[in-house]
Amino acid sequence: MTTTKLTPRRKLPQPRRLLVVLGALTVCTAALATAALFIGAADSTTQIITDIRAPRVILALSIGAGLGVSGALLQGAFRNPLADPGLVGVSAGAALGTVLTVAVGAAYGSWLAAMGGVIGGIAAMASVMWIAKTPGRTEVVTLILAGVAITAFAAAVLSIVVATSDSAGTRSTTFWTTGSFALATWPGVVATLPFIAVGLVIAGALSGKLDALSLGDRAAYASGVPVRAVRWWALIAAVLTVAAGVAVVGIIVFIGLLVPHAIRLVLGPRHGRLIAGSALGGALLILLADTAARTLAAPVELPVGVVTAIIGAPAFILLLRRTRREQGGWA
Repeated sequence: MTTTKLTPRRKLPQPRRLLVVLGALTVCTAALATAALFIGAADSTTQIITDIRAPRVILALSIGAGLGVSGALLQGAFRNPLADPGLVGVSAGAALGTVLTVAVGAAYGSWLAAMGGVIGGIAAMASVMWIAKTPGRTEVVTLILAGVAITAFAAAVLSIVVATSDSAGTRSTTFWTTGSFALATWPGVVATLPFIAVGLVIAGALSGKLDALSLGDRAAYASGVPVRAVRWWALIAAVLTVAAGVAVVGIIVFIGLLVPHAIRLVLGPRHGRLIAGSALGGALLILLADTAARTLAAPVELPVGVVTAIIGAPAFILLLRRTRREQGGWA
């Protein structure tokens, strides 16, 4: 009786796998971006493409890249797989900062509104860090609970500002809390891109130091890494890549949580490739979610944050259970 010997599946070498994955993400993103310019309930006239859909696609790509990279930075800085700008209060703080700026006279979609969002995001991040900080470490449960508290507080103040403001630029609470690209314009693109670009540059510069930080503070100190400075620069870059986007499209959740995990499973934990993959993966996922949001129920447009939440919430629950099991409980 002859037996068939099964040979194990050979994995691609790491450099080749990196090129294949990043290349595939780039091609898919470019193809979807091109298709998104012509997909929609309205006729694809030149004016609709250039004035409405083009800024929307560019914003989706840039904000998606920022959200993906922000999640990778927060997870690396906190050494916490559950860190996400929407869960730790950064997005809510950015939305509140933007609404306050618009309510006192700044134009919606302007760089002043984006700056207000960045300041609000930094304030929220600093508050969460202050609440969650304990000697020698940042507790995962305290971090998440602090983020919940800051998010709830920011949402309450945001509702009050929206209800009492006479400024048309504040729009509605629904817009700021569920996210939408329906108001995307070229001025919004111009106001958002510089902040995201600076954040991405900082993220790339920190990638090697974040690898050392992932080994623990003591090991990082021993290798000559200024741990505190690296962590704060990573947090600043995370805020920059998210807050200006929130100022234009509102809060979009779970992208920063899910995308880095998916990229990490394929490309490994090294932050150089993780940041590049998270940027491309975030851009692709947000563009896909936005295209679905404006076409699935046409002519009614769904908030893009609703689409990402439907996908992200169950995935977050699974990730939460897995992390708790691996850490032996948090009691």
